[in-house]
Amino acid sequence: MRNRGLRSEDFIVTSVSLFSLFLIVMNSHKKSRILAFQALYAWEAQKKRITVESLLEFPWLDEPPDEETKVSTRLLVTGVVENIKSIDETLSAHFENWAFSRVARVDLAIMRMSAYSLMFQKDVPASVVISSAIAISRKFGADDSFRFINGVLDAVRKTVQGEREI
Repeated sequence: MRNRGLRSEDFIVTSVSLFSLFLIVMNSHKKSRILAFQALYAWEAQKKRITVESLLEFPWLDEPPDEETKVSTRLLVTGVVENIKSIDETLSAHFENWAFSRVARVDLAIMRMSAYSLMFQKDVPASVVISSAIAISRKFGADDSFRFINGVLDAVRKTVQGEREI
């Protein structure tokens, strides 16, 4: 009698397909976080005179991103802008011996986006948020920015997790 279950070839094809799907999702996640960081950086650099809507047209890109990336980016950017006061207060509370005005704009954009995710996007694991922030800061920030960002975001994570336990 022949086994009608999955054959080893089926398992390999299924595994490859799932892995490809995982890479697509991760790629979209990574793209949306980078685009959100860039939009928030531009928003801060323009002293908040530029509208979120015009930023979300991605004028700095040659080709617009796919729809899924646009939606994810929009969620991050609008979430940060709508909650900027509480995000900045939370971040400021964790800047040890550092004035808010002295924080580099690149670092601030990364931390605002990530703090929003830690504070309001409960479905995104904190480890993913912080790892993404570190990766973006290594690519776009100063040499040691990732250390500062990691420390601040870890403190924000602890604060947010403490609030959830109460």
